[in-house]
Amino acid sequence: MTQIISALSEVSARYQAAFVDLWGCVHDGVRAIPSAVEALRAYRASGGTVVLLTNSPRPRKGVEAQLDQFGVPHGAWDTIATSGDSARAAMFRGVVGNNVFFIGEERDLPFFEPMHVIENPAEIHLTPLDQADGIVCTGPFDAMADLAVLRPQLLLAKQRGLKLLCANPDIVVDRGDHREWCAGAVARLYTEMGGESLYFGKPHPPIYDLAYRRLAELGRDVARQSILAIGDGTQTDIAGAMGEDLDSLFITGGLARVETETAAHPDAEALERYLASESVAPTFAMGQLA
Repeated sequence: MTQIISALSEVSARYQAAFVDLWGCVHDGVRAIPSAVEALRAYRASGGTVVLLTNSPRPRKGVEAQLDQFGVPHGAWDTIATSGDSARAAMFRGVVGNNVFFIGEERDLPFFEPMHVIENPAEIHLTPLDQADGIVCTGPFDAMADLAVLRPQLLLAKQRGLKLLCANPDIVVDRGDHREWCAGAVARLYTEMGGESLYFGKPHPPIYDLAYRRLAELGRDVARQSILAIGDGTQTDIAGAMGEDLDSLFITGGLARVETETAAHPDAEALERYLASESVAPTFAMGQLA
């Protein structure tokens, strides 16, 4: 049964490393969450290593710049693994061909910048849909619009047998007080329409492989039983941790704050009902990372 805790420090001594989700845990899409920053600083001061494990479609440097903008200090983390980098590696290995149709916003164009760690990378060209070998999606064209506006293009893509590379498996995120669609929602719609979607972020293995490599780059050889995964997404953070056989800490005050009746802490009965409905079993739960 999931144990409700009040502070990360109650359990952190059991773990040498933490895989920490960003949006909804460390920041709200606008600014840093102070209690989370202090908790991660304290964890690092006690000897723990923090890997920020995010489904952001941005490269690692782009996420680092965003953290600076939001006020998340470098002292709160050690390294970053992004869904964007995991998906970019697959793209440059040619999984959706050389000519790709891009679904996303202009701010995500750095996704296509060269990735020099890939040997003999594919040459990627952005093309109209009718000339494309595949699709890369970093999110909808308009994160606030009804996804149905994409149906005509997705139907044409399905008819042409194109694969869709999803750079961010999240369905929604909360930016401050506003909920936005993510690339995962587009990929889900495409799959429902009969198309094929490829995923590289949480809960899928490629991003965890990247996170383990990031730990190794720091000289940390950490057994899985000594890693704690922290996040507010049941079908991304918690399901992914379960798939990797990692203990997990569910932050209930993020995406599921209504369902778990979270004020300072989740309501125990509401939390149990919600987790049963989601078919997940995190090791721990708390309202806000602190």
